Parts: sequence; structure tokens; C-alpha cells
Amino acid sequence: MASDTLAGAPRTDAEISGLDALEIAGREKAPSRLRRVWSTTWPKLAALALAVALWQAVVWTGWKDPWALPGPVVVFEDLGHYVASPALWHGLATTARRAAVGFAAAVAVGLLLGLAVARVKVLRAALGSMITALQTMPSIAWFPLAILLFQLSEQAIFFVVVLGAAPSVANGVIHGVDYVPPLLVRAGRNLGARGLDLYRYVIAPAALPAIVAGLKQGWAFAWRSLMAGELLVVIATRTSIGAQLTYARELSEAPRLMAIMIVILVVGLLVDAAFGAADKAIRRRWGVLDQAGN
Repeated sequence: MASDTLAGAPRTDAEISGLDALEIAGREKAPSRLRRVWSTTWPKLAALALAVALWQAVVWTGWKDPWALPGPVVVFEDLGHYVASPALWHGLATTARRAAVGFAAAVAVGLLLGLAVARVKVLRAALGSMITALQTMPSIAWFPLAILLFQLSEQAIFFVVVLGAAPSVANGVIHGVDYVPPLLVRAGRNLGARGLDLYRYVIAPAALPAIVAGLKQGWAFAWRSLMAGELLVVIATRTSIGAQLTYARELSEAPRLMAIMIVILVVGLLVDAAFGAADKAIRRRWGVLDQAGN
């Protein structure tokens, strides 16, 4: 390492060698965890405050009567009562169970279909464009068929959730496998990886970021399909978030209706945050992100 003195006189920063400068740069203190959390939180809080302010401004204009468009104060007060009531948690438990079962089935179908299409050229030629077409089809368009097949039952909801989410998962797998560097595949084969071992130890880890992106998009389709299903297929003996939203609309309970919509939004944000954390962990493992998340 170059000395920090020259002829007994201290050296200035400009005189420090390139290696010394790199060493000093590496010693720079990383931002604290609290600062990193705040830097990602305050934009969300600012956007939320702006949305609430715009909401209140629209209410003040008198565009709609208060019974149809209540203000934020009334809605958040009702939200507090709703959170403290058993109705929310019973409905949320039913909706969460349906979401978990439907999404798990969609993931299983999507992974198997995606791997098969990515591996077999004939299947890719036959089903590749069809999977994309199914992905673009609105989930609600499946409900007339689902109700004819399964009547007003949970099976009808699961049917649409799987059809809505599985194509996104399959496309994530296909694109992930397609973009694995050929050099990486050749290196794996040279090291003795063949068949399933090649997919397990080389292709699957390399395709994981794209697969997670497909899972995230698949969850978004599954959640939207589930909410549409619970609005259309109301089972009287099984309360759910969607059913409670329908009841609030039928009874013209606007504060409760908007409170339920806020709950649906919060659930979506929490799941999105979980997928975001998984995506960051994967990218950090691959060296795309540093420990600070940059």
C-alpha cells in the first residue's frame, strides 16, 4: 500500500493512490437500517396523504351525497369498528383459505405446464401462444361457464382462480428457462449435470428470478379472480370479504363498503411486500443487489 506521507509531510487526498482511494471508499459507512426503511416508507406515506386529501376535496365539492360518497373520517371510523368485529376475521379467514388453495393449485398447474412447454418443442408450438391468450383473457369471462359447471359453489371460484393465475405462472417459468445463459447450461453439462439434475442444479436456480416474477403476477390475477368470484358467487353459509362487500352494497352502507375495499387493498399490499422481499433476497443472492439493497 502506498504510504500516506511523502518526505515527512502529510499527503493530501488528491495524492493518495488509486488503491488507497478504493480502500477508503470501501470504508464508507453504510446507511442505517432505520434510514433505509424511512427512505422507502415516506414516499408511500406521502402518496397516501395525497390520496386522502384528494378524496376529502371531492367530498367537499358535493359531487355526490354523503350517503353515497362518505368522507375519510367517517370511513376510517367505520373501519376501526370493522377491524374490531368478528365479521372481518371470519370473512378474512374464508377468503384467505380460498386464496391459498386456489393459488397453490394454480402454481402447481403453472409450474408443470411451464416446464413441459419449455422442455418439449412440440408442446411449445402447440400451446405457447395459447397460454399467452389465456393470460390476457379477463377472469370474469370464465364465471358463466364456471357457474354452469359447478353451480354457485366454491368449486366455481377455484376453477376461475386457477384459470386466471396458472397462465402467468407458466409464462414466468417459460421465460425464465428461455433466458438461462447457454454458457451456464454447457458448464453444467461439462460438470456432469444431465436430465433432471441439469434442471434442478442449473436451470431452475438461474430461472428463479423470472419464476418469482411470474408467481407475483399470478398472485395478482388470482386475487382479482377471487374477489370477482366472491362478488358473483355468494354462498350464504360461508361469509367472505367479497360477500360482505356485496351485502354492504345491497344495504347502501357506503362507509362499510369502502372500509372493506381498504381491507382488500391492504391485503394486496402485504402480499406484494412479501413477494418484493423474496425478489430482493434472490437478487442479492445472485449479486444483483448489495447488502444495502441498492
